Amino acid sequence: MKIPRFLAVLWLLLSLQPAIAQHRLPGWAMGGFVRPEGVNPVISPDSLVKFWCPMRGDSVAWESNDTFNPAAAVKDGRIVLLYRAEDKSGVGIGFRTSRLGHAESSDGITFDRMRTPVLFPGPDSQQVNEYPGGCEDPRVAVTPDGLYVMLYTQWNRKVARLGVATSRDLVHWQKHGPAFAKAFNGKFVGRWSKSASLVTEVADGKQVISKINGRYFMYWGENGVYGAWSDNLTDWEPVVDTVGELKAFIRPRNGYFDSDLTECGPPAIKTPSGILLLYNGKNKSGPNRDPRFNANAYCAGQVLFDAADPTRPIARLDVPFLRPMAPFEKSGQYRDGTVFIEGMAFLGGKWYLYYGCADSRVGVAIYDPAQPGVADPVPEAPGSPLVISGLQNPL
Repeated sequence: MKIPRFLAVLWLLLSLQPAIAQHRLPGWAMGGFVRPEGVNPVISPDSLVKFWCPMRGDSVAWESNDTFNPAAAVKDGRIVLLYRAEDKSGVGIGFRTSRLGHAESSDGITFDRMRTPVLFPGPDSQQVNEYPGGCEDPRVAVTPDGLYVMLYTQWNRKVARLGVATSRDLVHWQKHGPAFAKAFNGKFVGRWSKSASLVTEVADGKQVISKINGRYFMYWGENGVYGAWSDNLTDWEPVVDTVGELKAFIRPRNGYFDSDLTECGPPAIKTPSGILLLYNGKNKSGPNRDPRFNANAYCAGQVLFDAADPTRPIARLDVPFLRPMAPFEKSGQYRDGTVFIEGMAFLGGKWYLYYGCADSRVGVAIYDPAQPGVADPVPEAPGSPLVISGLQNPL
């Protein structure tokens, strides 16, 4: 019997598609996170809302171009997102001005947004660090007594610096300046630094900032995962090696989804297995990338650190648990695909993970420990491991 031509073509096309495998997460990892049906993206640009910019002396449509990369916190039983919003003042990533908007929700899905940003460049002590690029990519955690601590990127279009701000209500913020300004006589204040994840724990049903051996600790960085210690949450001292240079705990790995960058995600969490850090892995575009994923795509990974020594990695996923799959995660100003995880909130026994979609919108995925979902499926490649419970080539 002769096979119809259209069926033969269909069979050929299907045979050329990579096989898809569902991988199981190891016991120490968190997940799987499930995207709720029909709700994403939860925040999108709004060109009608305007704000009087004190730097320009003019009214600006401050969230008209993109809304993405949010921090998340819980206050009074509601989830609050502090999301990065860009205006239309420039062309291309990094050439507009970013400000941080405020949105809150009772269910973690439907948000009410304030009409003006809550953190933005102005004629203040941080003007030289924050203008004209703005305030970007925040992460937020709270102390047991209710002080919210924000680590965000100060971008003056010359050097990116980790900045610190604090608040009691998530609306009114006090800027404290660069996190590393006082460490080692200012040695690192002029170095490129961003993406900080404070170590937290769940205590009495709330996720709060935690100490390790009497001090606060955070992971930070994008070209590798670094660390820093603090006694007061505003002044931070980076971890250095024997010659006084920054010490990376993990680095990008050739041939893996995180072959180009390993950028810290939401606040790290103490678990029975160790300290769990969720991070963003960027794939390379050249021959050393993971061919299963788009060149330059951002996917989400996890790495586990020793509870007694937060600088020592002990386990790491070899494939992402969340990757760009939905159309809105691959259509925007970053078209190679992005699920850039940055905010996570613990409410009602569930974990709400918020992420930037293609540097243009905000999405949510939810993990319910009582009814866990599965990790995102991964295209198969011959000889490629699906998960790893130990650590290979940690740096």
